[in-house]
Amino acid sequence: MLTTIDSIKEMLGNVRLRHSMTILDEILENATNNALSYEKFLESLLNREIKSREEKKFERLMKQAGFPQHQTLDEFDISEQESLSERQLNQLKELTWIEQGFNLILLGPPGVGKTMLSIGLGIHAIKNGYKAVFTTMNDLLHHLKTQEIVNNARTRIKRMIDADLVIIDDLMFMAMEKHEANLFFQFINRLYGQTSIIITSNKGPEDWGELLGDPAITTAILDRIVHRCEIVHLSGDSYRLKYRTSIFGSN
Repeated sequence: MLTTIDSIKEMLGNVRLRHSMTILDEILENATNNALSYEKFLESLLNREIKSREEKKFERLMKQAGFPQHQTLDEFDISEQESLSERQLNQLKELTWIEQGFNLILLGPPGVGKTMLSIGLGIHAIKNGYKAVFTTMNDLLHHLKTQEIVNNARTRIKRMIDADLVIIDDLMFMAMEKHEANLFFQFINRLYGQTSIIITSNKGPEDWGELLGDPAITTAILDRIVHRCEIVHLSGDSYRLKYRTSIFGSN
């Protein structure tokens, strides 16, 4: 025969308050030991349930985002950047640009922190309730070309279309064929007006014609990306070279 506590746990499970079900004994013991009122007991239980759900949501969104590594904005050393002020970084942290539908283009040579900054902003966005997805340009083209026949690719593209923020890393990594450029334009067109985009590149928009090939497609893509856009030039020494490790140690 079920005890009253067992019955309550069963009911919590039935209404999908599963975390509350697992911590009920702990919360009851704390309420008894501290002579909590019924209101405070319930408040404590629901706070823990909400916190658990927020943590699980964050973990799910992080997994779906597909970041290559976990790098927060705290790890981005603003003192290394002469071209980006702390005030400007704080403005980016406010995320109003996502609400306003702005895009970001992060420019600079390899190793100056473009990808690190984009990942940090993506993680920060997720922590603040937005959906973000990270992709390299190479992976994006692969998914675009295979989405009609590969379920994983179709799911990945749908996730990007539904996101609040899409990060496209290494735009100038490789030149595109005309069919790929067309697919890329169609993708950008679907994001236009509903999803913010961060693009990292070692070349400015004026040179993207080399990548996209077709002048008409280049103009159409630029028109949609640069319409509401902030271009951030990152400079300085390569993080990877400056902080590299050696198999020979420091001697």
